[in-house]
Amino acid sequence: MIKPVLSLLLGGLVLLAGCGRAPDAARDAAGGGKRLTIALLPKSKGNAYFISCRAGAEKAARALGVDLLFDGPTDTDPAKQNEIIENWITLGVDVIAAACENREGISTALRKAQARGIKVITYDADALPDARAFFVNQATPEGIGHTLMDEAARLTNAEGEFAVILSTLTASNMQEWLKHIRARLAEKYPRMKLVAVRPCDDQKDKAQTEATTLLSAHPSLRLLMNICSPAVPGAAEAVKQAGKSGQVKVIGLGLPNENRRYVKDGVTDSVILWKTEDLGALAVEAAVALAKGTLRPGATSFRTAAGATYEVKGDQILLGQPFIFNRDNIDQFNF
Repeated sequence: MIKPVLSLLLGGLVLLAGCGRAPDAARDAAGGGKRLTIALLPKSKGNAYFISCRAGAEKAARALGVDLLFDGPTDTDPAKQNEIIENWITLGVDVIAAACENREGISTALRKAQARGIKVITYDADALPDARAFFVNQATPEGIGHTLMDEAARLTNAEGEFAVILSTLTASNMQEWLKHIRARLAEKYPRMKLVAVRPCDDQKDKAQTEATTLLSAHPSLRLLMNICSPAVPGAAEAVKQAGKSGQVKVIGLGLPNENRRYVKDGVTDSVILWKTEDLGALAVEAAVALAKGTLRPGATSFRTAAGATYEVKGDQILLGQPFIFNRDNIDQFNF
C-alpha cells in the first residue's frame, strides 16, 4: 500500500511543480522572457537631486518594460545603504544601480550581491572597481573640479578667499571633485585661497548654518562654492540674510528649479550641473544592457534603446560635460 500512495504523492508534487513553472514557461514561449527588476539606490531618497534622477529612471524603466525599485536612506547613512542592498540580495533583484555614500563601506555589500549572481553598476558616486561592472559617471571628476574652480576664479577676478561646502567628508565623489578643485587652484590661481571645507550632510538647513558660520569666521570671504545640491540654496539664503548678496558670490552643483529665485535675485551667480533625469535614465539603460549581455567590458561606446550614444572610457560610461546655468539661461530648464 505504501508504494501506490507514494506514487500518488510524487505525481502530485510533479503536477504542483509544473503548475508553479507554467506562467514563466508560457511567457518564455511567447517571447517575453523574465521581466527584469532593477534596484536604484540613492544616497538619500529625499534629496531633490535623486528625486530628479528617479524621474528619469522611471521613464526609462517604462520604455524598456522593466520593474524599478527605488529606496535609500532618509539621510546620508552608509549603514542604511548596506541594509537596503542586503534586502535586495534576499529579494533576488537582477541589477543594483547604486550611488555610493561610502566607497569602501558599500563595496563589501555590492561584492556579496555579485557573488549571488546580481549585476552591479554605480552612478553619481562610485564604489571600488571590483564591486561593480560599470560606473555611470555624470562627468569626469577633473571636468567637474575644473569647471567649478574656473567659474569661481572668473567671478572673483581670481583673487581672495573662498570656502567649500560639501555633503559629507566621506563621500567618494565629493573628495574626488575636491582633489581636482585643489589641483586647479594650485596650478592656475595663486592669488586665491581655500580657507575652509565644511560638511552639511546633504541638508539645506545645515548648509545655511555652515555658510552663516563661515561668513562670520571669515569676514574677507569672496565666494562660497557648494558641491552638493542642497548646499547651494542653503548658502544663498545665508548670504541673503547676511545682506551680502553680490559681495559674497555663490556657486555650486545644484538643480535649476531649487536655485532659480536666488539666481534671478542676483544672490547665486552660477549653478553647475548636468541633466539629472538623463543620469537616472542612463543608469537604468546601462543596468538593463548589462543584464541582457549587450553591455560588456571593453566597450568604447554605449548606444541606448532610446537611440543616444555615450562614450565609454574603461569601465566608466560618461554622461557628458558639466553645464553652467545662470541668469541668462536658467528659465530654459525645468528640473
